[in-house]
Amino acid sequence: SKGKKVERKKSSGIATLPGKLVDCASGDVTRNELFLVEGDSAGGSAKEARDKDTQAVLPLRGKVLNTMSKDSRTVLANKELQAIATAIGVDPHSSEENIDLNGLRYGKVIVMTDADVDGGHIQALLLTFFFMHAPRLVERGHLYVAQPPLYKVEVPAQGKGSGGKGAARRIYCLDDDELEEALGALKKEKVKEGAWEISRFKGLGEMSPEQLWETTMNPDSRRLVRMVFDPKEIKKARETFELLMDSGEAEGRRNWMKQHWKTVEADI
Repeated sequence: SKGKKVERKKSSGIATLPGKLVDCASGDVTRNELFLVEGDSAGGSAKEARDKDTQAVLPLRGKVLNTMSKDSRTVLANKELQAIATAIGVDPHSSEENIDLNGLRYGKVIVMTDADVDGGHIQALLLTFFFMHAPRLVERGHLYVAQPPLYKVEVPAQGKGSGGKGAARRIYCLDDDELEEALGALKKEKVKEGAWEISRFKGLGEMSPEQLWETTMNPDSRRLVRMVFDPKEIKKARETFELLMDSGEAEGRRNWMKQHWKTVEADI
């Protein structure tokens, strides 16, 4: 896809798609998906795993720029963010600007990062970029976050007396709570304790293309969280982003963390 030209409904006329974008074949925006993938290693697996007809992959290198207090000129000067904006077909804009999404190339833009702290940080930086500089995309429900599992449980084949659950199987668990739940269910099924094998994924790059497809990319088995916000709540959402991402808010952030340390998700 290197050097591929794409028509853009802008005064610039034609924009060149980023060379590292592996595009999909379909021209149907409603079916097309773009995966923004953390790292070249996971990007390689995702390229192999994807449905080439409807799924495109854009690997991202390292941490993206924190765009909380940046203007659109600074955003577009950043290569990673420029690549994202060009691939999606939507120019950076503010919530006050009345822009159309006629140039949009994918119905779903999916942020896919590791299920660890670093992955969470990259996810937060990308969500800040979309919320601050592509809010129309979020408002109209095009932004998603993939939910890759943290654990894999291999359950060996059981004898006939195992309540019809005889065949060997694989269970993927999103987090510690789900793992606990899965192990509890196995014990109830009278699966011998310790017969199963638990492995923890270090990151997306550690998964084989088959595992990545099965857990994170296959529309029939993956889990996605849609990022949406009510335009009426925009002030509250902006304040939350500022608190969490603005460099001048260290004190407020510390207080917020003390208050919310047990919660998993910020209400934004």
